[in-house]
Amino acid sequence: MMNYKEYSGKDENELLNKASEELNTPIENLIVKKAVTKGGLLKKDTITLSVTTLDGVVSFVKEYLASLTKDMGLDVSFESKIRDNQITIKMYSNNNSILIGRNGQTLKALTTVVKQVVYNEINEYPYLILDVENYKEKQVKHLERLAKNIAREVAHTKNPVELENMNSYERRVIHNILSDNKYVYTESVGEEPNRHVVVKPKED
Repeated sequence: MMNYKEYSGKDENELLNKASEELNTPIENLIVKKAVTKGGLLKKDTITLSVTTLDGVVSFVKEYLASLTKDMGLDVSFESKIRDNQITIKMYSNNNSILIGRNGQTLKALTTVVKQVVYNEINEYPYLILDVENYKEKQVKHLERLAKNIAREVAHTKNPVELENMNSYERRVIHNILSDNKYVYTESVGEEPNRHVVVKPKED
């Protein structure tokens, strides 16, 4: 279970400021569940905030992954960082190939499961990236090369190119890489799990 701290009162902004001060984190990094108890005639409603932080989410995810990977027979350590509300957790194990899986399928499945478990706790999906050592970094570099090569081809031939099906993270990488390209633009098309990126030429 995720650790929450409760704050009750009449003014939500005061409660948020108090939580921010006590938990030593900016208000934008607070994760809040809100409940309101009606005050009745001539009485203000009572607001109760159950508050945790992004650091709390990281601790929860690490504990969950430690238990999950232990059941897989793996000895795993973790490295985490939070930047712009994005949580990145790197895993280092005695058998990285098992954690990654064929074409990264096990890592994708772990990411999906963890996001759902966190959602069940806080009622929102976290902006979370799981990595195994530097697998994702290598994957991003591969996608960068692919995107640039496809962009050159489309710019030269003026014909759109459809890429293979990708998850939302991979599609976002392609979109970001080509967002400032002068000659091509990108669109995501299709329905999950068959959603993919199309690289199209810009009009002259």
